[in-house]
Amino acid sequence: MRRIAWLSVAVLTAACGAETPTKEEVDAARVTVERAVAAAHQARGALEVLGVLPVYTCGEPRRSFVGRAAEGVHARYACATAVVEAHDSVTDAVVMTFDEGGCDIHGLRFTGQVAFLYRGGEDLMEVHANLRGLAVDGHTVQAEVGYGTCGDETRLFADVAGSVPGREDHTFHIDGRVGLRSGVPVIGGSELVLDGPGELTGPEGTDRLTLTSLLYDVGQYLPKEGTAVLETANGHRLEAHFQEVLWRVGKVEITIDDKEPVTVPIVR
Repeated sequence: MRRIAWLSVAVLTAACGAETPTKEEVDAARVTVERAVAAAHQARGALEVLGVLPVYTCGEPRRSFVGRAAEGVHARYACATAVVEAHDSVTDAVVMTFDEGGCDIHGLRFTGQVAFLYRGGEDLMEVHANLRGLAVDGHTVQAEVGYGTCGDETRLFADVAGSVPGREDHTFHIDGRVGLRSGVPVIGGSELVLDGPGELTGPEGTDRLTLTSLLYDVGQYLPKEGTAVLETANGHRLEAHFQEVLWRVGKVEITIDDKEPVTVPIVR
């Protein structure tokens, strides 16, 4: 009986005792996760642009809505102006220009210009914005963002690419979507939930990235909830788990392959 009990403890210990990652592995994983966080922040910033104008109100004539939206811009943001441009019978644009010194909105600094295209009518509206003339926190991005509303559902998208801020020779591409949560405004609210696949490319190759339910508070760099999974070019799997208790101190839990998770600080 005593031998069986000892064997049971040994088996249980072996099953639970994952290998501890080395310092070199932890340092490399932290740097990779920092790149992923920086890229996700750019995708989040691109989506936040949609919140500078009110969400289209279903049932309102398009021309009436865009006129009202443009008129209200300078009242809401003294550092921005907007004008309406009629394109054709089904499309109008609101062209927004931010002051040269920049405009702080939703915890981000916008400079440059962006045009919001409204296409459709009272029963179905598609809104698209090309951000190639815009800089977010001083970084230009190759991005298209938008949403569809009315009809059966509301959906949002952000196709964002660019250089990873502060990381030389690294680029990213994220096909982002906004998760919808009951009681939380889709855009322009105090929180945003980001999902989607992506990739990070650098001198060592391309890492595959999957973002799942990254929950951002306005004005915060790190998500306070959610997961980022990276399948790295050198054959490793990294899982970054964002938790509110760690978010408050600027840290994240990382699991490298099947080894014990570690908690590391994330530097912007």
